[in-house]
Amino acid sequence: MKNTALITGASNGIGLELAKIHASKGGNLVLVARNKAKLDELKEELEKQYNVSVYTIGKDLSEPNSAQTVYNETNANNIQIDYLINNAGFGDFGMFVDTDWNKELQMINLNITTLTQFTKLYIQDMVKRGSGKIMNVASTAAFQPGPTMAVYFATKAYVLSFSEAIGNEVSDKGVTVTSLCPGATESGFQAAAAMEESNLVKGKKLPSSKEVAQYGYAAMLSGKAVAIHGLMNYFLANSVRFAPRSLVVKLARKIQEKSN
Repeated sequence: MKNTALITGASNGIGLELAKIHASKGGNLVLVARNKAKLDELKEELEKQYNVSVYTIGKDLSEPNSAQTVYNETNANNIQIDYLINNAGFGDFGMFVDTDWNKELQMINLNITTLTQFTKLYIQDMVKRGSGKIMNVASTAAFQPGPTMAVYFATKAYVLSFSEAIGNEVSDKGVTVTSLCPGATESGFQAAAAMEESNLVKGKKLPSSKEVAQYGYAAMLSGKAVAIHGLMNYFLANSVRFAPRSLVVKLARKIQEKSN
């Protein structure tokens, strides 16, 4: 029996690579993103190459109750979701006093509310069946405050905390929850967040979306609770626990600020 994975934000970056990996294993897919045309191109490619079934849904997941709409559609089409991968998300770069509230509200809706609602809806079905896997894409941003990206860092802290908590709650019910925490990745995220000039990414050789997706997919299959991609990222994410918070936030700002 083929496992079906629902992947949000599947039109590019890590989400697209996750879709390719799952299809290469013979798994069926439900792909969700705003750009349905790109999803349909990917559907044609994956179905032809791997002989799997791919169902696409064009949806702006920053809209209220969008997760319920997607859930209703999968139910109406009798599609059982075995793996839920909440990958969709975006950030914004700039001082909070200057940034745009409407964009931040969309970010909170997508990164937190929609992710939580998707998880709520599908985890109940998984628990009833006694099987299922969920991967919520957080970030190394989850481990400390992030001046110049304050709201984004805070949303990812939520994703990490939420995922660890519910993972514990369902640990005896045949369901696993993985929080994937990549660092800066070559994915188009930086351009969308207008942060190409920050010290974090300018002039740096970043890991590819494919590398991160392969690591995350393997971590999800093994049921790993927190999966931090890259040895240096692992070290930095854990080292902040031993430093004064005032120092951590100062260092985070220095790393995030635009390079001169």
